Amino acid sequence: MTHTPLTRGALRHTRRPLMFLASSALCLGGWVHNAWAETAAAVPVAPANVAPQAPLGSYSHHLTLKQLGRLDTMNLHGVEAADSVSFNIRADEVVNSAQLLLRYSYSPALLADLSQINVLVNDEVAASLALPKDGAGKPQEQVVNIPAHLITEFNRLRLQFIGHYTMQCEDPQHSSLWAKINNSSQLELNVSPIPLKDDLSILPLPFFDRRDAGPLNLPFVFAKAPDHAALEGAGALSSWLGALAAYRGASFTSQVGQLPDKGNAIVLVESKEAVRLGGLAIPAPKGPTVTLVAHPGDPRGKLLIVAGRDSAELKLAASAVALGSKALVGNSVVIDHLDSLAPRKPYDAPNWLPSDRPVKLGELLDPKLLSVSGYNPGSISVPLRLPPDMFNWREEGVRLDLKYRYTPQQESNNSSLLVSLNNTFMKSMPLPSMKSLGGGESLLTLLQKDESLPREAVVRIPLGSAGARSQLQLRFMFDYIKQGECRDIIIDNMRGLVDPDSTLDLSGYNHYIALPNLGVFNDSGFPFTRLADLSQSAVVLPDGSGPAEWGAYLTVLGRFGDSTGYPATAVQVVSAADVQSVSDKDLLVLASGDNQPLLKQWIDRLPAGVSGDSHRFALSDLTLRVRQWISPDPAANQRKPTLSVSYSGPRSSTYLAGFESPLKSGRSVVVIASGRPEGLAEATAAMIGGDAYKDSLQGSLAVVKGTEVTSLVADEQYYVGELNLFKRVQWLLSQNMHWMLLVTVLGLLLIASLLFLFLRARAQKRLS
Repeated sequence: MTHTPLTRGALRHTRRPLMFLASSALCLGGWVHNAWAETAAAVPVAPANVAPQAPLGSYSHHLTLKQLGRLDTMNLHGVEAADSVSFNIRADEVVNSAQLLLRYSYSPALLADLSQINVLVNDEVAASLALPKDGAGKPQEQVVNIPAHLITEFNRLRLQFIGHYTMQCEDPQHSSLWAKINNSSQLELNVSPIPLKDDLSILPLPFFDRRDAGPLNLPFVFAKAPDHAALEGAGALSSWLGALAAYRGASFTSQVGQLPDKGNAIVLVESKEAVRLGGLAIPAPKGPTVTLVAHPGDPRGKLLIVAGRDSAELKLAASAVALGSKALVGNSVVIDHLDSLAPRKPYDAPNWLPSDRPVKLGELLDPKLLSVSGYNPGSISVPLRLPPDMFNWREEGVRLDLKYRYTPQQESNNSSLLVSLNNTFMKSMPLPSMKSLGGGESLLTLLQKDESLPREAVVRIPLGSAGARSQLQLRFMFDYIKQGECRDIIIDNMRGLVDPDSTLDLSGYNHYIALPNLGVFNDSGFPFTRLADLSQSAVVLPDGSGPAEWGAYLTVLGRFGDSTGYPATAVQVVSAADVQSVSDKDLLVLASGDNQPLLKQWIDRLPAGVSGDSHRFALSDLTLRVRQWISPDPAANQRKPTLSVSYSGPRSSTYLAGFESPLKSGRSVVVIASGRPEGLAEATAAMIGGDAYKDSLQGSLAVVKGTEVTSLVADEQYYVGELNLFKRVQWLLSQNMHWMLLVTVLGLLLIASLLFLFLRARAQKRLS
C-alpha cells in the first residue's frame, strides 16, 4: 500500500475526523495517527499527568534546549522579553504529539494576576503559564502539551515572558522583572515514520536530513573485501556526507557481506554478476550504477547501492553521487560519463574564507539575518571558517570594512555597535543621537528614506583569537533613556542593519605554519585539506586491514569533508609497500596492533611506538604547564621532548602522532594507531569530540584513553608554506639572536662606510 501522495499537511487535517476511529487508525500500520488537537494546557509534573497515547509503531525523540543550540540559560528581563530555539522534523517522520518539560524560575516581586510565561510554536500560542506567588524565586517544572498541528518541518519554539510588579506606573526595565529558562528543559516529540519513495531525487535523504540536529551514524556495506579504488570511492561518499552533516558530526562503520538488521546503509558492490546480500538481490551491473531501494528487513530503512563491474566503475559511480546527486532522478541510473574535474587550487575549499580577495558579509550570511530590531537585540553572528595557516605574526589584523545603518534616537548617551570575535571584544562604534548630530537640514540629507543613518567604520580583527571555526559578532545596543514616572514606555522603533556589502579582507596574509600540530589537524584537517579534493593526500592502510580500519578511514574523511565542504574525490589509498609512489603527498597512516610496517621503519621519527606488549612514549613539559599551551609567539609553543617512557603492558594504547614525512621535506605524516582494531574508533570519536571530552587533541602526540585526551609533546620541528621576502627575513632574524646581532653589526658598518665615503668626497670637493 502506497501513501506517498498524502502530504504532511493532509495527514494533520485528517486528525479531527478520525478521533472516533483511533483503533482503526492503529490497524493501518501507525502512519495514520491518533488525533490529538486539544487546547494546550500547562500542568505541574505529577503522576496524574498522562501524555496522549502514542500510535503503534511510533517512537520518541528527547531534545534539551542545549541540544537545540541554547548553550546557556535564557534570561528574560523587562516588561516583555522573549527568546527562542529552532527544532525540525525529519522528512520521513510526522509528529503525533509533543510535550515540553519546562524548567524555569521567576522573580518574587511579580504580580501573579498580570505576569505569565507564554509558550509559542511558530508564533502560535501553545500554553500560557501563570506565575503564582508561592512558587516565586524557586526552581519550577511544568509539562506543556503542544498540539501536533502547530508543528511543521521547520519550527521555532519561542518562550515569552510578560511581567509586572505594580498596578501603578512602572519602570519597564525594572530589576525585579525577570524570569529564567533553564537549558535543561526538554522537548519530547512522539513521531511515526512516513515511507519515502525509492527515487534518487530525494538524495541525500534519508541518509542525511538537514532537519535532524543529531549526529550522523551510517554503516557502509561492502559486498566483498574492497580494494584501494573501492575504498577511494567510499571515501568520496563519506566526505560528502561529512560535509553535509557539518557541526552535527558524522561517524561511519563498515562491514563485509552482511546488511545491518535495520536502518539505512550505503552498499558498495564490485561484481560482474548478480550478488545477494541477505534478503537483497542485486542484479549484475551494466556499468557504474546507482540504485535506491528499501531495506528488505526494515520498511523504514533505505539502501543506496553503488555498483560497478570493477573498482574503477565503482569509484566513478561514487564520485557521481558525491558531486552530482542533485541531478539524479529515478530508482536506478547508469552513469555513462563523468567529465574530468578541473584540479582544485590551494585554499579554495567552499567552507573556507577566500584568502585572495575581500569577502562580502552577504556571502557568509543570509542578508535577512543582518538586520535587528529593539533596544537590546541579540548579536548578529557571522560564521568564519579561516584557513588554519594564516601567518599573523606582527600583523595589524584582518581588515573589516563595516557599513551599517541605524535609527538615530532623539537623545542618547551610550548607544553603540559592538564588534567581537568569539565573544572577545574588538571595537565599539558610537551611534550618535539626533541631538549630538546637531539636527537641521544637514542631518535630513544624510537620513535614508527609512529614516536610518548610514555609517562606515574600519575594524582590525587580530587572528590570534580566531580558531578554525570562529564567529564574528556584531551587536547593536541602543540606550534606553528614562523619561520619569508614568512616562517610561518602550517603543519598538529601533532598527539596526549591517550592509551585506561590508567586506572582510584576508588577502594580505601569508600562508605559513609550524607543524606538527594535531590541533589544526583535528579542527581543519590541515595540511591534508589544503586542497579540498585531497589531491595531494594519501591514506596508508595497514597490511590485512579490515572493517575497523576502513571505518576509521571513512570517519576521518568525513571530518575532512566537514572542514572543506567538498568531497574527497582525489584521495589516494595505498598499502605500506607502495608508499614510495606517494612520497610527494601528505600521508595519513592507520595502524592497529603490529600490522603497519611503516611504524617500524620510521621509529626514529615517531614520538610514540607500540610493538607487541612494549610501549614507548616521548614526553615534554606540556603536561606540566598550568596555562593554556597556545601562545601568540610561536617560539613559546615549543615543548621539546625531555624524556621517553617505555613499559610493558596489554595492547590498549591509542594515540595520534604527527611528524615531518621521511620521504620528502615539507610534507606531513599523521599516524592514528592503536594496539587493537577497536581502539581506532576511540581515536576518531576523540576527533569528533563532544561534551564528554574535556580536552582536545594538541601538540605532536596525543594519547586517547576512553573519553580522556592527553597531549604529551608539542615539538614544532618544521614549517610549511611561504613568506614574502621581507617577512621571511624578519622572521628568520627574530628566531636567531646571533643572526640579528650579525646583521645589526654589518648594517652599522655599511652605514658608517657610506657616511665615510660621502664625507670624504665632500671634503675633497671643498678642498679642490
